[in-house]
Amino acid sequence: MDLKLSQQDENFRQHVRNFLSEHLTDDIKVSRRDTHAIGHIENIVPWHKKLYEKGWVAPGWPIEHGGTGWTDVQRFIYNNEAWEQGAPMLAPFGISMCGPVLIAFGTPEQQADFLPKILSIEDYWCQGYSEPGSGSDLASLKTRAEDKGDHYVVNGHKIWTTHAHNANRIFLLVRTDQNVKPQAGISFLLVDMDSPGINVKPIITLAGDHEVNEVFFDDVIVPKSRRVGAENEGWSIAKFLLSHERSGGNASMVKQVVNDIKVVAAQAPQGNGEALLDDPDFQATLYQIEIDLMSADMTERRIMSEFSTGGNPGAKTSILKSSGTELLQRATHLNMAVLAYYANPDQLHARLPGSNQSVIGPQYGIAATAAYFNDRAASIYAGSNEVQRNIIAKMVLGL
Repeated sequence: MDLKLSQQDENFRQHVRNFLSEHLTDDIKVSRRDTHAIGHIENIVPWHKKLYEKGWVAPGWPIEHGGTGWTDVQRFIYNNEAWEQGAPMLAPFGISMCGPVLIAFGTPEQQADFLPKILSIEDYWCQGYSEPGSGSDLASLKTRAEDKGDHYVVNGHKIWTTHAHNANRIFLLVRTDQNVKPQAGISFLLVDMDSPGINVKPIITLAGDHEVNEVFFDDVIVPKSRRVGAENEGWSIAKFLLSHERSGGNASMVKQVVNDIKVVAAQAPQGNGEALLDDPDFQATLYQIEIDLMSADMTERRIMSEFSTGGNPGAKTSILKSSGTELLQRATHLNMAVLAYYANPDQLHARLPGSNQSVIGPQYGIAATAAYFNDRAASIYAGSNEVQRNIIAKMVLGL
């Protein structure tokens, strides 16, 4: 893989910069600055719509389904430029998860029905995977779908469901066969969130945010036309989706945290009158993060290259997921240390859309504590890092 930028790619980068300069307004940037995860739907939807109008909302999709036709390098360029200029993170559940699943496994009717609405954000999706007692051991899930001829009746309980309170649809893993090994009895369903029998209960995080939820299913009717793939073959689809979920994004987030750290550290005085950024011990800690960031950055590009050519990155996604999330945790921990007492105040209300509450300390520190708490979970979601190391041991070392 040639990782140098050609003149064509340099021209593309300038084109991206021009677009971002014109359309990425301050009211949209505030979502990234004042939130720590996916962000408030009020802020991310306008940016999604701007990208949709430009035709840039789904760079990873094939052209025939609304993709851009960009190379893996161009996608890498766009992701980095957008993040560095303050673009908010798009909700990944439709564009990066359900969409690729439908493209790979969906029927033509399912693709025609759902893909355009994912692109336009007419449909806002959430993910129904984790359950109480079934997180990293996802194959042990208990939510059942009982066969009733032309439809299923779903009963069960999902948890940690991000943005379920905003979504109008959920993609759902359910058990359709109790009499086979766990992985062999799972199916993948597409469910309307306004279906009778669905109840969403909020979970307030340590950061004080309502981002995740519990979702209860009580005799929910789902037509069989909403099953993706064959019955009892949902585990293969789930693994395909998780490989996309694990395939990147942390490097860009770490870059922004590192940039924020440098700004504060350059201004923070030490007892000897020098700035914290000049302290050798601090430099060693920061530079090690930057070295590891370069490695993660390169791994993301390799994975992106393999996905773009229809390949399977295999264990690389597990390597990136475990190393990238731990790198993010190290960076947010260092950011907290550098901000010192400015990281202490609870500034939840100042982070809400439309708030006019004054910020205590640096503006970019407003979400530092929330990010720190939220990113403690990064090594757990999408398959815990312990599970990822088991995958690496099997696929790479043959253990």
